[in-house]
Amino acid sequence: MPGRLDETRPFLPVNIALLTVSDTRSEAEDRSGRILAELASAAGHRVVARRILRDEKDEIAAQLKAWIADPAVDVVIATGGTGVTGRDVTPEAFESVYEKSIPGFGELFRSQSYEKIGTSTIQSRATAGVAGGTYLFALPGSPGACRDAWEGILVHQLDNRFRPCNFVELMPRLQEHLEGSW
Repeated sequence: MPGRLDETRPFLPVNIALLTVSDTRSEAEDRSGRILAELASAAGHRVVARRILRDEKDEIAAQLKAWIADPAVDVVIATGGTGVTGRDVTPEAFESVYEKSIPGFGELFRSQSYEKIGTSTIQSRATAGVAGGTYLFALPGSPGACRDAWEGILVHQLDNRFRPCNFVELMPRLQEHLEGSW
């Protein structure tokens, strides 16, 4: 993995909301959400909210909008509902709230995933974007995919010490378009 941590910079924790999208999982059965919470906390971030919602586009979008409007949430990470079956609507819900998409996230996730699961990665519609100054990431529902996305991408991009650049250092500038400073 190209890039490095600049240990001379102080670590800045971010506030993360976790969303599990599933018609069947309960909190006790939510292994993917639990793994993301553990990994985020172990990295020094704060998990400030956690929800489980059914695969309903409007419900997912409403929750995203609530977290986007909440100044205590910097990042939303969802797991589940990114496949190609009829009930998989997470990408559509996310795309309905994006101000800007981050296509490189899905591309990089699938590239990394290909190394582990081969062509099956084509079924993933992992996506990312930004809205209201909040980063939004949608991951597949498997614990392995969540771990891979965190360890291969998010742990670095959500660490302001990661060089040459990272998402955290851009946070103060995400809403420049509202201030007319561009």
